[in-house]
Amino acid sequence: MNLRRPNANEATGTFNRSRNVVPMSGICTTCVDGCTGGCEAFLASFRGREVLYPKPFGEVTAGADKNYPVDYSHLNIQGYAAGAKGLPPGVEPGPDTTAFPMVDTETEYGWTKKVKMRLPIFTGALGSTEIARKNWEHFAVGAAISGITLVCGENVCGVDPELELDAHGKVKRSPEMDRRIETYKRYHEGYGEILVQMNVEDTRFGVAEYVLEKHGLDTIELKWGQGAKCIGGEIKVKSLERALELSRRGYIVLPDPNNPAVQEAFRRGAIKEFERHSRLGFVTRESFLAEVERLRRLGFKRVTLKTGAYSAVELAMALRYGSEARIDLITIDGAPGGTGMSPWPMMNEWGIPTFYLEALAYRYAEKLRQRGLRVPDLAIAGGFSTEDGVFKAIAMGSPYVKAVCMGRALMIPGMVGKNIGIWLEKGELPKTVSRYGQTVEEIFVCYEELKEKYGAEIKNIPLGAVGIYTFCQKFRTGLQQLMAGSRNYSLATISRRDLVALTEEAAKVSGLPYVMEAYAEEAERILES
Repeated sequence: MNLRRPNANEATGTFNRSRNVVPMSGICTTCVDGCTGGCEAFLASFRGREVLYPKPFGEVTAGADKNYPVDYSHLNIQGYAAGAKGLPPGVEPGPDTTAFPMVDTETEYGWTKKVKMRLPIFTGALGSTEIARKNWEHFAVGAAISGITLVCGENVCGVDPELELDAHGKVKRSPEMDRRIETYKRYHEGYGEILVQMNVEDTRFGVAEYVLEKHGLDTIELKWGQGAKCIGGEIKVKSLERALELSRRGYIVLPDPNNPAVQEAFRRGAIKEFERHSRLGFVTRESFLAEVERLRRLGFKRVTLKTGAYSAVELAMALRYGSEARIDLITIDGAPGGTGMSPWPMMNEWGIPTFYLEALAYRYAEKLRQRGLRVPDLAIAGGFSTEDGVFKAIAMGSPYVKAVCMGRALMIPGMVGKNIGIWLEKGELPKTVSRYGQTVEEIFVCYEELKEKYGAEIKNIPLGAVGIYTFCQKFRTGLQQLMAGSRNYSLATISRRDLVALTEEAAKVSGLPYVMEAYAEEAERILES
């Protein structure tokens, strides 16, 4: 099985010369002395570490393309010809009361102080990357008007060019963080929330104290990791002055901008950019419980946790420690990763894939429940883009999984909507868009609906936000159709019985019934009655 071809990928701008390639190494079958390129080995020979990262930085989001043996496409959703679960009290099931638009897609998460969302999806962490910064208004407003949670990722304060620190090295003023929070709050309608994520650097900078005291946020998120990588977060910067500034703030910057040889290489043009890295955390039960308690004493109503595609040990730690700490939501992010800037080999080759990770999470959650421990609400992340995948993730992890965290899939409509606005201004609409019309009213199927709701304010809502809202409309409708077909009229009634595994391997990994065995006993009883 060819899971992935190393040594050449569009993400890194590399390719093979030969039609025939050694499967394991990705090197051309015949490697010629004098070849002009450009596989990864070729390019790395003179650009070195630059080849580790997708390019061009700040303009792309890159998703790992390794094809795993089992994934969610190896499951199918059960459909039924009778019944209706989750109807409102007093509503009798029947043809007139169970049309698919009647399905309720709202979900909620939290230990005691719940957060409701109109849909069981929320954004991935949009942190210090350039993609997040320059598209923030589109992402934030889009999430707010769609009624879903927005995660403001790590290092936003730390890379703010206008950051001011007090005498103790704590955040005194961060205009970029202020902008991010205020943009979401301006259009927040009571569904979803904005929460800020903290890594090691954020904790040292006092980000939690800043967002609580200045903005009164209810939720803070601790970050152990993500599915894209097993190291701290990175960005790239293109000026020596900026690299030195981030180094002075305590970040790891590579190559070292303080090194005179590096400075000379930058001036001569050999080095064109610097990487800013975050430090690795070190998790212990005692330190985790103490930090959660500290954040609650500060005044946060909710504390959530984001963890990555680590080993089974770290997953067990997240669930067990999260239960002890009464964590409000644990987001479990599986491999393969998708990100604006993470090492390409790591995105593809590290970690437990999402399907396997959720199977383990369900198994461990059941163990905790059987011991009488309450399992925190869970969210699954790692490669989802459509409503069928979200249905499967919620069903497979039922009753613990309340939502799915979506990274690139929720960024795409924000960027598409933004670019439609740019193309309209320039009179350069591509045929893929112009076939629907020449105005925003003609192009965006939800625009008139939003205009009716917001009136004159619609002019201040960025088109990227309209794109996210429109994407969410499609998502909601598609999810309602799947739920109605499986006779679930509330997300809370979706269960593992609503899935079948299409292969025996998928059944073994997930614990779900193989398609030829699902409901077999019930069917036999009917045949023999």
